[in-house]
Amino acid sequence: MTVSSSTGSVSAAAGGHLRPHLPLSRILEMNLGFLGLQFSFGLQQGNMGPIYSYLGADEAQLPMLQLAGPITGLLVQPIIGAMSDRTLSRWGRRTPYFLIGAVLCCLGLFFMPLSSSILMAMSLLWILDAGNNITMEPYRAYVSDRLNPDQRQAGFLSQSAFTGLAQMLAFLTPSLLVGFGMNRDWVDDHGIPYTVRVVFMIGAVLSLATILWSVLRVPELPLTVQERDHIVAQPKGAWATLREIGDAIVDMPVAMRKLGLMSLFQWVGMSGYWTYAVYSMSRTVYGTSDVQTGAFREAVLTNGEVAAFYNAIAFVTAFAMVPLVRRIGPGPLHALCLFAGGAGMFLLPGITDKALLFLPAVGIGLAWGSIMGNPYAILSNAIPPQRTGVYMGIFNMMIVIPMLIFAVVMSRLDLGFVSIGFDAYKLVLGNDPRNMLMFCGVCLMLAGLSVLWVREGRVSAMAQAVAA
Repeated sequence: MTVSSSTGSVSAAAGGHLRPHLPLSRILEMNLGFLGLQFSFGLQQGNMGPIYSYLGADEAQLPMLQLAGPITGLLVQPIIGAMSDRTLSRWGRRTPYFLIGAVLCCLGLFFMPLSSSILMAMSLLWILDAGNNITMEPYRAYVSDRLNPDQRQAGFLSQSAFTGLAQMLAFLTPSLLVGFGMNRDWVDDHGIPYTVRVVFMIGAVLSLATILWSVLRVPELPLTVQERDHIVAQPKGAWATLREIGDAIVDMPVAMRKLGLMSLFQWVGMSGYWTYAVYSMSRTVYGTSDVQTGAFREAVLTNGEVAAFYNAIAFVTAFAMVPLVRRIGPGPLHALCLFAGGAGMFLLPGITDKALLFLPAVGIGLAWGSIMGNPYAILSNAIPPQRTGVYMGIFNMMIVIPMLIFAVVMSRLDLGFVSIGFDAYKLVLGNDPRNMLMFCGVCLMLAGLSVLWVREGRVSAMAQAVAA
């Protein structure tokens, strides 16, 4: 059924109530907050390792020092997801979490480059990641809430496009600042370049401003009577929230369970790449492992340029994937992109010429553009709409648990009274970041094989394509 509306055509959505059929421009506006959110993630990916190194951390400790991301994701996202499913407020179910998370993210970004010790940087990273995770899960659920099933793939792929654009800008801005005249070697008393300080403060403003734009321009839809009655009837309190998470895990759809294996390989591979790519490039292209040299700071800028390039690829291809995903389904398309990304990561450590680094980055960009969109397209068609928030939060557990496993297996942190971790980076990979990148490439290829096992979401997507 289709009727006209002042906000666009309206079609019957799954579950029996009507949602406006939004033009692409409105879908982009509702996802603009992802620009600020992912700019923040890009800053972390490109700078947290070097910041820790400038402050005196050992290279082998880096995965453990970045545990804030996976642990806050593991604890925060499923809880926030379940809470947002049951929230009744004048601003909607998801919006209060957008705003709280954006403020925390803004504070974490502003103060991070002012860190004077590893402990201070770790503490600020926990605040920053808490803010990111509070915002992230409701934003995923917001797409399912606001769009009809036939538009959700466009919604998730637009988030993927903004991820590519935001992270491209986050990685590229330090090189642009140097190009505009800032001294690459101008550092503060703790060895942190002032280019890092400027780009983090830009991120602080961007994270808050873009989320405010999204929620003001494309507010949540009013809940139907049935939705409100369902929320009111749900038990309240912390125990009820935890029980809801447990029940949802027990009732998890088959497609979502199968996506867990893909996520294991996929996010171990991405975690290793983000942590060690700059250290691999510093050895292969610039011939140094000394983080206090100008050559290493040049490697940081080069890594940013390569990352900006692969995120630009992700930005462009995210839109190109919309017709492709309708034709072959999100699962097979995601597998192809993961194979390309795995090959790129495996080949990158063998390259000694800066200009040639951008060739394997094409494959990494294809994989990254797909990672941020296609798994969610599969997932959104497999989960019940009334439990979207909690299942999006649980799906994030499938992202952060592999990151947590990666940190514990690859790294070792000595706290004085206890040591945590296995230290496979030294014991298995020979303390060599080039070996790490080849390992990550193999992981992405295994993820590509794993996603082909998930046929349930593929059938649903193809049926929708035929119906459309």
